[in-house]
Amino acid sequence: MRIGTRTKRLTYLVHRWTGVAGCVLMALWFVSGVVMLYVGYPKLTLWERLAPLPALQSAQCCEPLGGFPDGAPPSAAGLVLTSIGGEPRYVLHGDRHRPRVLDAAGGEPLEPVTPEHALADARVFAPATPLRHAGEIHEDRWTHSRGLDAHRPLHRIQIEGKTPGLLYVSSATGQVVMDAPLAQQRWNYVGAWLHWLYMFRDRPVDPVWSWLVIALSAACTITAATGVAVGLWRWRFRGRYKSGSRTPYQEAWMKWHHIAGLVFSAFVCTWIFSGLMSMNPLDIFSPAHGRPDIAAYRGEPGLPADALTRPARIVQALNQTGFAPVELQWHRLNGQEYVLAYDARAHTRVVRAGMDGTLNVAVAWQPDEVMPAARRLFARPATVSRILADYDTYYYQRHPEAMNGARSLGLPALRLDYEDAGKTRVYIDLRTGEIAMSLDRSQRVNRWLFYFLHSWDTPPLLRTGPVRDLTIIVLSLGGLAVSMTGVVIGWRRLRGKVSRPPWRRR
Repeated sequence: MRIGTRTKRLTYLVHRWTGVAGCVLMALWFVSGVVMLYVGYPKLTLWERLAPLPALQSAQCCEPLGGFPDGAPPSAAGLVLTSIGGEPRYVLHGDRHRPRVLDAAGGEPLEPVTPEHALADARVFAPATPLRHAGEIHEDRWTHSRGLDAHRPLHRIQIEGKTPGLLYVSSATGQVVMDAPLAQQRWNYVGAWLHWLYMFRDRPVDPVWSWLVIALSAACTITAATGVAVGLWRWRFRGRYKSGSRTPYQEAWMKWHHIAGLVFSAFVCTWIFSGLMSMNPLDIFSPAHGRPDIAAYRGEPGLPADALTRPARIVQALNQTGFAPVELQWHRLNGQEYVLAYDARAHTRVVRAGMDGTLNVAVAWQPDEVMPAARRLFARPATVSRILADYDTYYYQRHPEAMNGARSLGLPALRLDYEDAGKTRVYIDLRTGEIAMSLDRSQRVNRWLFYFLHSWDTPPLLRTGPVRDLTIIVLSLGGLAVSMTGVVIGWRRLRGKVSRPPWRRR
């Protein structure tokens, strides 16, 4: 089908004038994308948080759950025994309220977190390092994550000395919830902070920022797509121009913009388009048919078995298996209370009470123990179930620098495919008994349109390590060449328009 002259002319004009500013933005995206391969946005991973915590002691450690001044909760689920400021503390997590902290030795509620309390826990995280309280903030350029909402305002702790940086401490619990080394901050100015245009964001949920990024990404996608069309139209696949070249452009910047644009066109288009998909425009990738019923999976709350109300016995049972816990978390699965224990390396153990009052320690749940609860996640049944001993294309662990690198996805895992309207696939981490991931049909499409096209993050590609990184860097440099030649061409065109008076432009 022949394309009309007017359509071609419109395509040329769209590419020309959207490319003037679009190439500048795309050049910044390509540079910051390379930086993000090795320096991620500041985050505190699970293993970073647990590493400095002291091991819990079985003797003279903790008040049994029933010994709280206000009595034991109807269910212990949501309760955590950890260390804050080097001392054992209970942290109560509510669904709608800020966490509460109790003294583990006596069960009394603790006072609000003061700057001194914030400094005490920061010293555990960064021992033998000069620290200074730098005030409280609700949000700054490093703390946009909605996961921090329950902990705001945040205490800022300035780390001084040889490795300066910032620690952010929760005003609700006194725990360190974020770290941002100074070197990471500096790289982020040309990395994630620049890449996501966070200079225009001032709150965890910012519709203005979201739509700004969507609009700019859509405009740059149009620039790239029209550029491919123009490049193909102008390239002589058969024969040559009078100059003997297949490109009509003789001027160096135009010529190399044309050639580089054709060579790297597939990468540039898919990369910019996948960046647009990352923003989930118009919520096209949000689950349209409901999410898993987590409450049904956990079951009705009830009083935990007596053996699970005594942390000293739990710690002792774990120690007898050679496991040194630094944190205990009370959970519920199918109405059965259990304790999930973590050590300083983020390894886990599952502790359950036996019929005779003993404690059973296991490395993971068995699939047949989880299935009765998993059947309640949706009204429709699960038609396919599979035990994963290795990661698949949807369930996989990223390196810490990645955007989702703080997510801990363990093996073995139970994969279930449901016959609900969204054809949801659920992954249950058998190490913890928790639902690690849920993806309906639209979210699986987003996995390919965003994560794969933007990061090349399938497990086989991730295992290639430096080969994948080098390929992305080379392609990014090609995209940068296309963008920078476009910047020069656009600048020269604008300068010519401005320097010529109106009567001479005709």
